[in-house]
Formats: sequence, C-alpha cells, structure tokens
Amino acid sequence: MLDPHDIELPRRILVGRGVAEKVGDIAKSLGLSGKAYVLLGKMGRKLAGEIALNSLSSCGFDVFDRDVEGDAEEHSNIIEHAKGVRPSFIVSIGGGTTIDLGKYAAFKLGIPFISVPTAASHDGIASPMVSLKGLRSPYSIKAKPPLAIIADVNIIMSAPHRLLASGCGDIIAKLTAVKDWKLAHRIKSEYYGEYAASLAVLSAKLVMRHAKLIGAHKEEGVRIVIEALVSCGVAMCIAGSSRPCSGAEHQFSHVLDMIAPKPALHGEQCGVGTIMMAYLHGMKWRKIKKALKTIGAPTTAKELGIDDEYIIRALVEAHKIRPRYTILGDSGLTWEAAEKLARTTGVIK
Repeated sequence: MLDPHDIELPRRILVGRGVAEKVGDIAKSLGLSGKAYVLLGKMGRKLAGEIALNSLSSCGFDVFDRDVEGDAEEHSNIIEHAKGVRPSFIVSIGGGTTIDLGKYAAFKLGIPFISVPTAASHDGIASPMVSLKGLRSPYSIKAKPPLAIIADVNIIMSAPHRLLASGCGDIIAKLTAVKDWKLAHRIKSEYYGEYAASLAVLSAKLVMRHAKLIGAHKEEGVRIVIEALVSCGVAMCIAGSSRPCSGAEHQFSHVLDMIAPKPALHGEQCGVGTIMMAYLHGMKWRKIKKALKTIGAPTTAKELGIDDEYIIRALVEAHKIRPRYTILGDSGLTWEAAEKLARTTGVIK
C-alpha cells in the first residue's frame, strides 16, 4: 500500500507580455489582503520593481520592499525582518536566489508566496523545492510551491540568453532524472509516479524538439521554456519530491558547486551532467548533446569554465551527495571510470 502524500499545486499561472503589472490583481483575486513583503533582486528592481510595487499599492496592499544582494545566506535576516513586518504574503521578483529566498521565508512564516521570475534559468520558479547555500544542505529541500507564478515574457526575453539556455539544461536533465527514478523503483522498491515522470519527460522532449527556436531566442521558444519549467515544478508537486526532476546529473552539479573555484550556472552544469549520465543509461546521449549545443548551452568542461579535474572529482563524489539511488549505484565511479566517461562523451579532452 502506497504512503499518502499531499499534492499542493500553484493556483494561478500567468504567462505573457506585460503581465508584471498584474501582480496586485492576481494577489487580490486569490483573496490576499493586508501587507505584501516584496523581495527584489538587482534585475528584478531594474526590470519590474516599480511596475509590480505600483500594481500592489494600487490594489490596496501595504507594500514593504527589500533588495536582495544575491547571497543565499541572507535567509535568516530576511525571515527576522519579515517577522517584524508581519506580512500577509511574500512576493519575489528576480532570479533563482531571490525566488528561493522568498519561497523559503514564506514557508517558514506559514504564509503564501508569489513567484515573479526575471529569467527562465531553472525550475525553482514553480517548484516546491528550495536550494540555498545557507541552509547547509548541498541539495534542494522541500518547502511549498508558489501560490501564483507570474512570468512576464517581455522581462524574461530581455535577460541574457545564457540564462534561458541554463533553464533548458535543467529541463533536459529530466530525461536522466526519470531514468534514475525508475531504476530506484526497480532496485530499491522506491515509490515511482508515472504521471509525474511523464510530465517531466514531456517537458524535456518539447525543449529538445524546439531547440532551434529556443537557440534563436524567439518569443515562441522563450514561452516553451517558461511553460516547461512550470510543468517540471508541477511534476515535483505531484510526486511529492524532486525525484522526477533531479537525479545523478543534479548530484554531479551539486558537487561542482561545492568544489569548483568558480561554478557555472546550475542548469548549465546539469546539462553537462545529463550528457554523461545518459551515456551510462545507454540513452542517445549524442542527441542530447546536439540539442544543448543548438540551444547555446555548454556541453564541455571548457565551456563551463571548470577544469577537467573538478569534473572527474564531481563524478566520483556525486553518489555521496544524498541518500538517493541513481545510475551511479551505491559505490559510485572510480577515478578511472569517471575520467573515461568524461572523455568518451567529449566533456573533457
């Protein structure tokens, strides 16, 4: 008999041009009132800050805004400051760290959270998961999904293409994440949810199918990435964990974050990890590599800006990062096997 788990999903998802000015209307339509605590990343302040703050004020909310410096360890100060304000809900306008800081603070305070991303760089914009260095966890932990997601295509299109390509790496990573989940189900009798898995895989396949459109930074391609990231977040909500979206390729990325002098973006590292884990799974890894190249995402250590040594070390240590069964097994790869894997797939020369 399967253990029950709650499926908590976002209630409103708005994607389109100029929708940042709808933040107040959306909050009001969800029955929210009182004080709004708004976290603004640097680009969030520049691209959407005034629009969103005015939208909230004009809808009758008392607005308290705070700039986020991009330091993941800010969460304690933000929570303490928010406690003093006593907001009814939190809004984050910015990139991944800003979104996760707001999501985590709202979770800890037991209040709703609204996500307003300024870039489509990873699936945290819609997921119940939080990844912050200050939490002393090398991997994502579960919080709650946003009550609403407001993705303004104008703003996200104006972000550097590198951020969009990073989001694609995170989406394509679902192909190997789901393979790992199936493997854990078969070998360790772990719960496996076919619907959540199918949703994650569908998102990855759609991004690969439209790689040229996305690589050209066309509006239709940007919308596909945004919707795919939202779908991946929903897949995690349905699964009750990050399993459909995070496998050995993510563990590889988490280790790189810990050991590389200058890590690349999360999705970039996951994309490169996916190439190698796809090889281990016997998948069409060259097709994955080609799609990432077409999109404009890194496919080698050199393109990540990370020395070969750290790539190999991350492969060797990835299986230790969390108690989650993947293609790396219980004992992981030897240094020799890891080096051979990275060379065979062209990740290192």
